[in-house]
Amino acid sequence: MGGSGNAYRWALAALGNQTRPAPLRLLKSTQQRAGICSILPLLRRGEDHNILDATSNKTLSVLPLIGYRLSSTHNFSSSSTQGEEIPKAKYIKKILIANRGEIACRVIKTAKKLGVRTVAVYSEGDRHAKHVTMADEAVFIGPALASASYLDGSKILATALATGADAIHPGYGFLSESSKFAELCKQKGVIFIGPPADAIRAMGDKSVAKSLMSAAGVPVVPGYHGEDQNPELLQAEANRISYPVLIKATQGGGGKGMRIVHNEADFLESLASAQRESQAAFGDSRVLIEKYISRPRHIEVQIFADKHGNAVHLNERDCSVQRRHQKIIEEAPAPNITPEFRQRIGQAAVDAAKAVGYVSAGTVEFIVDTISGDFYFMEMNTRLQVEHPVTEMVTGQDLVEWQIRVADGEALPLQQSEVKLMGHSFEARIYAENVPKGFLPAAGRLQHYSPPSASPTVRVETGVGEGDNVSVFYDPMIAKLVVWGRDRSAALTKLIDSLTKFQIAGLPTNIGFLKTLASHHAFAAGDVDTHFIDRFKTDLLPVTQSDSIHEPSLPKATQYGAALAAAASVIKSRQERPDGLNSIWSSGSGFRLNHLYTRMLHLDWRPESGDSTPLPVNLKLTYEKLGNILVEGDKVGKIAVTGKQLPGDGSNLRLNVEEKSVPVSLAQFSQGNTSHIHLWEGDHHHHFSVPVPVHDTDESQEHKKSSHGRHERHPAQGPGAVIAPMAGRVVKIFAANGTRVKKGDSILVLEAMKMEVPVA
Repeated sequence: MGGSGNAYRWALAALGNQTRPAPLRLLKSTQQRAGICSILPLLRRGEDHNILDATSNKTLSVLPLIGYRLSSTHNFSSSSTQGEEIPKAKYIKKILIANRGEIACRVIKTAKKLGVRTVAVYSEGDRHAKHVTMADEAVFIGPALASASYLDGSKILATALATGADAIHPGYGFLSESSKFAELCKQKGVIFIGPPADAIRAMGDKSVAKSLMSAAGVPVVPGYHGEDQNPELLQAEANRISYPVLIKATQGGGGKGMRIVHNEADFLESLASAQRESQAAFGDSRVLIEKYISRPRHIEVQIFADKHGNAVHLNERDCSVQRRHQKIIEEAPAPNITPEFRQRIGQAAVDAAKAVGYVSAGTVEFIVDTISGDFYFMEMNTRLQVEHPVTEMVTGQDLVEWQIRVADGEALPLQQSEVKLMGHSFEARIYAENVPKGFLPAAGRLQHYSPPSASPTVRVETGVGEGDNVSVFYDPMIAKLVVWGRDRSAALTKLIDSLTKFQIAGLPTNIGFLKTLASHHAFAAGDVDTHFIDRFKTDLLPVTQSDSIHEPSLPKATQYGAALAAAASVIKSRQERPDGLNSIWSSGSGFRLNHLYTRMLHLDWRPESGDSTPLPVNLKLTYEKLGNILVEGDKVGKIAVTGKQLPGDGSNLRLNVEEKSVPVSLAQFSQGNTSHIHLWEGDHHHHFSVPVPVHDTDESQEHKKSSHGRHERHPAQGPGAVIAPMAGRVVKIFAANGTRVKKGDSILVLEAMKMEVPVA
């Protein structure tokens, strides 16, 4: 059970204790900590449980596994005294966070818990960002372009010195894996909350890292990791390894500078593209060549090391489900592996860390051949990972707190035998992106943002709120949804439910896709690999009208949703006097003295399948007495609707439809010359728009209206126009003015959000 028999009996006694809980206190002995960890899976989640400390006759209160709050049950310092909520950091009193978005907010939360002040930095594009308002101080550092702000190490270090910060936390991305920046911090006497520069340098260069790992006995994938970057040599090495091969940037990660090449004819063009992308993302165009494993799993191990020579792993995560070589759903622990495999891969990760004298948080990534069952070292990320919350949820640890305390000189709080694995956790990355268009990143305003409620089993990590903009200058991730369950099945149910409750409007997102993926039978069975989306493409991705040979039609659920959206829109628009009495002059009830008011409403349904033409929905609304609304449509018949707004932000309503009570959420806003209506009802999310203003008139007048011009195109969308698939900057042009091209030829390359996209 991870502790002595006495420790387990001591902790288990808590289940029957009904005395009043005392505040959460530190458990000073290893025996007590082990006892707590051993019973956590037995406790009912979300409830307070009392634990009687037999040595002091005092009752302690434990709230099982609330993410990183459980770290308060671990004693980092022997000088801690009974009764302290959280021991404060010794030397680090102020941290500058050299990052933005959700990771900056995440670090600020833990710093506040430790009594450490924080300094945020922000660019022109982040003046009103969430991390700026959360920090104790905030300093402007330059233009929105990352190279002139968040990647300017000299400017950030100068800001740290000017504000009196003792340490810099780099988050992930930007300067987090810059050995030069880590070295510069050391020279200026500012603590870099991360590994030493030598370790970053060794593991940041993938070619050097492969050689070091091979020498340390960690298995590596066959390939070319040399310094010579001559294209002809690289092509010869690819031919020697045999296709398919993987071209991979030696610096960085996240799928940047990575290309899969299936034959010799495509190699040089793919190489040039990978090198350009790598140069843009990391300032280094060098690549390596590896044998491409056709059915791989991506399993990574969270490791941690301190300055006293201690190193542990905190079990593994499966990050196999990816698009564009970037993760979208991660989970811990990895499904369908044996305890023996877990021990071997975990030990290999610790060996890798020790081989480079590692300190702080790191992730050793392995590629697992699903056919042979062998695993190979792929790379080491010398920083905190985006997906670190799933490890926190199944171990009860706060990894950011570990980072700060290790940087402060403290030893690791746990030995390997004390690291627990409790339940199962998923993380789904919520992106602004157009899924049907190949997951192209999107930008725009969050007109409506309503995540599921946080709880002991649900975390939403984000750096944005309603009204904020997703910029083309940075990664398009909006939030991370993290859930926990007692086992994988329970966690998956929680994930699907939370995705259903996650509401975003104003720009395209991948929420619907994530829900479809999480509900897929193969994913439920844990049958995952890095080609999962390609394998089940027809199940997961919507068919656009251009792909379909059939005439598009309006789904029945959408027709019903349109009727509810129309009625809910009317109900929401009704005004109420301050004294609670309805007024016919301020009411939107459609009151008439001698007859019932009827109007026609023309909506366009906007399917999630990208560039599909919106489909018209024509409804007739009759405003009956007592506030009833009769909605009529060709496909829905007649539906009588009443309802009311619920307390809160005004977006939630309860409708009474044909003697059924239906809770819905409604978001209405205008973008450009178009009005938009989003409705969430049950498992469904519907998006409708009104392309031109529709004036309220009687039915007889509506029938006289012409429908011509309802889908007028912008002049730029006329015949022969080339529409960019996303906002960005042109980095390469293939065709000069006057060049004859044929369908499918590449015209140029766009770069945005750290990604290259060819335009044909």
